[in-house]
Amino acid sequence: MPFVLETLFKSLTRVSRGLHVFRRHDSAARHNQGSSVPDITFRLSESARTIYRSDTPYVQSKAPPPRRFLRDNSLSLVIFGLFFALLFVAQMLTGERDHNEDRREHGRPPLSMKQYLRSDHFLEATMENWESEFLQMAAFIILSAMLFQRGSAESRDPDTRNEEINEDPAAHRLDPRAPWPVRRGGPVLLWLYSHSLSGAFLLLFLLSFWLHALGGVGQYNEEETLHGGTPLNIWQFMATSKFWFQSFQNWQSEFLAIGCMIVFSIWLRERGSPESKPVHAPHDETGK
Repeated sequence: MPFVLETLFKSLTRVSRGLHVFRRHDSAARHNQGSSVPDITFRLSESARTIYRSDTPYVQSKAPPPRRFLRDNSLSLVIFGLFFALLFVAQMLTGERDHNEDRREHGRPPLSMKQYLRSDHFLEATMENWESEFLQMAAFIILSAMLFQRGSAESRDPDTRNEEINEDPAAHRLDPRAPWPVRRGGPVLLWLYSHSLSGAFLLLFLLSFWLHALGGVGQYNEEETLHGGTPLNIWQFMATSKFWFQSFQNWQSEFLAIGCMIVFSIWLRERGSPESKPVHAPHDETGK
């Protein structure tokens, strides 16, 4: 019995020493490994390695505090809650003032904000911009799945064929953390889910394109009526150069922006951004 107790005490002592080494070098291990869950086996003694294994899964809290929620979703909160909301309100205020000035010049009474938000002027001005954004994103997602740009952070590596992004999702049906369509969906549902990102942007583009035409024909007919012209139906308006000029002037600017993003990321860097390669990465390295 004393021999057993002595052996147990020695084992616990070795484990304690291993944990002490781990605590001392934890920050260095995180830096060297470049991950929030470092491989710590090289820091521990042999006895401690039997307890702390490199393949031990990281378990995150199921009830994160509000501060963690804000941190984990800060990018979308700032984009939608700050920039989009503030700029959208600014558009409403300036658009209502501009439209009412035009109405006064033609001897018509101004609209209230509630009336303006339901007007064809506001619908046309908003949707002709939204459609270009959704078209740009849908086209970029689809094209980036088929084409390459060597050296760009926005492209797949043309020399790599077995990327995780192209892995057959059916091989992960037994993964409990995989999305529901992967685990339970049939071939059709799995195919739809495999292209759901581009599909969502295409649907949003078609919807905003139609609403652009709907608001545009109403605004066009209002102006034509004031000047004694002939009103058009929606199909006639969509055949006019005015409608397509509104679309093309926005579409080309969006593709210019995403094209610059693809090419600039070959040579330029933004430290800390996932849209950039590491600052030290060579120019011909493709992907992030």
